[in-house]
Amino acid sequence: MDSLFFLMDHLPIIRRDARRERISSWDRTGGNNDFVTIAPNENREIARFVGTGSIRHIWMTLASKADWIARRAVLRMFWDSEGADQPSVEVPVGDFFGIGHGIIKNFWSLPLTMSPSKGRGFNCFFPMPFREGFSMMVENQADKPLEFYFYIDFETFPKFENETGYFHAQWRRENPTSGWEKEQHLDWDDLQEVPNLSDQENYLILEAEGTGTYVGCHLDIDCFQRDQFDWYGEGDEMIVIDGEGWPPRLHGTGTEDYFNTAYCPDEEFCTPFHGITVNSGTKDWRWKGKNSLYRFHIPDPVFFNESIRVSIEHGHANSQSFDYSSTAYWYQTEPHMPFPALLPVRERLPRE
Repeated sequence: MDSLFFLMDHLPIIRRDARRERISSWDRTGGNNDFVTIAPNENREIARFVGTGSIRHIWMTLASKADWIARRAVLRMFWDSEGADQPSVEVPVGDFFGIGHGIIKNFWSLPLTMSPSKGRGFNCFFPMPFREGFSMMVENQADKPLEFYFYIDFETFPKFENETGYFHAQWRRENPTSGWEKEQHLDWDDLQEVPNLSDQENYLILEAEGTGTYVGCHLDIDCFQRDQFDWYGEGDEMIVIDGEGWPPRLHGTGTEDYFNTAYCPDEEFCTPFHGITVNSGTKDWRWKGKNSLYRFHIPDPVFFNESIRVSIEHGHANSQSFDYSSTAYWYQTEPHMPFPALLPVRERLPRE
C-alpha cells in the first residue's frame, strides 16, 4: 500500500512553483445549467490548455435519452504538439472510467471509480502530465443530445525535472473471438493437453511501440453461447516485452489468476488494484452474460523500452468464442504507434 501512503506523505511539501487549475462545465451565465450540450454526431472540444503541468483528477457525468450512451459517447485526449494529430486516449466514456458493456454502476479502485448515484459520477485519478498543453474532446455518436458535466483538475509548474511518459488509453473489441472447441467437442482432460506456444491467436489487449510503462486494464467478457465448457477463465495472459523470444518472462496461469482472483469466481468484489465489477451469471450458468474484471499495475508497473504486447487466451488454447472487449492504460513517449480505427458505434454496442 506504499502508493496509498505516498498520497498523504507528500501533502506537507510546500510547492511555491505549482498552481492549481480547473476547467469545468459551470454555467457561464451564473445560472445552474452546469453542463455543455453536445448535439447528435457532434465532436466537441471540452477543454484546451497551453502550458506545462499534469492533470490530477477528472470527474464527469452525462445525461441523455439515448440507449447505451456510455458506449456511444467517445472521449479523446491529445498531448502537446507532438501528439496533436493522433489521440493518446480514444475510449468510449463508460469504458474509460472502468466498466465495459455500456454498464454504469457503483464500483471503486485506486485510479478509477463510478460513484453514487448508481455509478453516474465518473472519476479518474491517473496523473496525466503534459509539457506544452492538452486538449480533450467528446464525440456524441448517438441520435439524441448529450448533456455533459465535467471537472478537469490539474496543476501547472515551470518544467519537468525527469523524463516523464504521457498517459494513453485504448479500447478494443473482438466479437466473437475465433474459438474452435464448439466444433471439436473434446472432453476436459483432452482439452487441457492441447498446446498453445504462441500469443498470435490470443485476444489482444494492447500493442504499443516506444518506451513506457503498462499500468493495467479491464477486460469485459460476454458469455453469450454455451458449450460443454462454459467458464472463460482458463485463458492465460501473456505480456511480451521488447520483442523477446518465447516464452515471455510474464506468462500467466489463467484469466482469473491475472485478475488476482481464484477458483472460477462469480462474486463481485472491489479493491484498489483488482476486482470483478460485473457478474451476470445465473444459478444454472454462473458466468452467463456479462463479466467485467480489472487489474491495475500500480505497485508493480510493467516497463518496456521498445515495445509491448499484452494479450490473453480466450479459453485454454483459444478454444472459446465469446464477446471480448477491453480498455488498456499505459504511459509512453510520444509519438505513439497509431491506434487501430475505433469500431463504428453499431459495432460497439453491447449484446442485448
